[in-house]
Amino acid sequence: MEIKEVILGEKEIELAVRNLARELNNVYKDDDKVVLVAILKGSVVFASDLMRKLSFSVELDFIAASSYGSSTQTSGVVRITRDLDTSIAGRNVLLVEDIVDTGLTISYIKKLLDSRNPKTLRICAFLDKPSRRKTDLTIDYTGVKIPDKFVVGYGLDWNEKYRNLPRVAVIG
Repeated sequence: MEIKEVILGEKEIELAVRNLARELNNVYKDDDKVVLVAILKGSVVFASDLMRKLSFSVELDFIAASSYGSSTQTSGVVRITRDLDTSIAGRNVLLVEDIVDTGLTISYIKKLLDSRNPKTLRICAFLDKPSRRKTDLTIDYTGVKIPDKFVVGYGLDWNEKYRNLPRVAVIG
């Protein structure tokens, strides 16, 4: 697979992250601490950039799920491969995702975390591909909506490749 087209450059990514942080800073301005849950591996770059722009205190934790393997299409079967270290009961939780495509993975994780009785549970996704949605899902905070193309870079990968690209690109 090779890069076919750049969807978002570095400046566009920076602007989207800054706008999301501004919105989140307004929402959480009165909270003393929010548990930021980054979904591994893809969201780690976005979560790191976003976290540095937040003006409220965060506790960082990670959860990992898999539904793709080495394919460009989801299998539809979600497995949790790493769970949280932190209790989220009674706490404000911000679930951070790199991209929402079919919505199956994030819906599964949201349902799992909801069962742990957080005070609030909101979703922040850097990229949204609404044309592929297979679930009724509300994304509370979205960076950029993109067309139905398989993208890599800025943490997103294909078969563990391209995560380190500083831009978001289509491969084919």
